[in-house]
Amino acid sequence: MALNFVPEVWAAQVQVALERAQVYASPLVTNRDYEGDINGPGDTVHILNIADPTIRDYVKHTDITIEDVDDGEDTLTVDQAKYFAFEVDDLEKRQAAAGGQALTEQSRRAAYLLRTAVDGFVASKIAADAGIKIPEATLSGPGDAYEVLVSLNEALDENDVPEDNRFAVVAPEFYSQLLLDNRFVGAGTSGAVLSNGLVGQAAGLVIAKSNAAPDGPGAGAGKLVVAGNTTAVTYAEALTEV
Repeated sequence: MALNFVPEVWAAQVQVALERAQVYASPLVTNRDYEGDINGPGDTVHILNIADPTIRDYVKHTDITIEDVDDGEDTLTVDQAKYFAFEVDDLEKRQAAAGGQALTEQSRRAAYLLRTAVDGFVASKIAADAGIKIPEATLSGPGDAYEVLVSLNEALDENDVPEDNRFAVVAPEFYSQLLLDNRFVGAGTSGAVLSNGLVGQAAGLVIAKSNAAPDGPGAGAGKLVVAGNTTAVTYAEALTEV
């Protein structure tokens, strides 16, 4: 009995499972505005940026100053590549259902492990390049976790970060402290685990939890809380071949 093996089917399964499981690389945290067409490692995505116009005082009967639109270009280089490889022995001799189940499960696991690698990488890049640094606080009580979120949201305000699409990604232990705070529980979103690790809203931020939260600097620093807006980080990926 021959098993009809269609590579594109399994590629689609991996891609869908990968996207649903991500946190740091999900649309909550990153944008895909410049993903374009990626064919493999070494590809480059060109990103156009335009300088801000100058705001000047208007004086009647005086010529206005007209400036050129100055543009530049940033590049996003695809410099990370991962792969997985497995086989189901003697596909031709097995029933189609059994072979399909094995491939489906392995595809699901491949997506999960790719997610882990991707999220850890994106989290480390965000933590290293973050423009706002707040002194680390020791969580001595449930109220401390919520106050960290308030401080992060205030820092975003002070840096003119758009209020739409603000997020915070926290480690499980940080989320546990939030669950002990009535200000978070009273919002009615605690315990409502949604897609991509979403667990609720607090202090003007959409909250997600992840085991990929990067370590803070120094011994015993704990996990970093990353907060921001989706416009700050762009991400591109492609499953190029199965």
